Amino acid sequence: MDPLTIAMLAILAVLIFFMFRNGQKRKRDQEALRSKMVVGADVMTNFGLFGTILDIDEENNKVELQAGPGVVLTVHRQTVARVVEADDAVADEDEPADDAGSEPGDSKSDNA
Repeated sequence: MDPLTIAMLAILAVLIFFMFRNGQKRKRDQEALRSKMVVGADVMTNFGLFGTILDIDEENNKVELQAGPGVVLTVHRQTVARVVEADDAVADEDEPADDAGSEPGDSKSDNA
């Protein structure tokens, strides 16, 4: 076998290794999300909707979310992207807003 063939096989082996590793990581993340999804948990969906889980229908893969007072939505279970924890909400509030309160002529790029 020539060195080029050996190099190609080595690259292929590395790619296959990373594919399996990525799949296992994704599966672990899904299991962690599924264990955190309980009634009363605050969640965010894939499309950016925040709500509180009212009911989980395992049989039909549906979740009832309360998005606001009196607003109950039914979404597919797989659309729940993450469980929002108290630490996440505090971190979002601590980040400063970009250019908050600045005038249109204040930026450095306008002076050029």
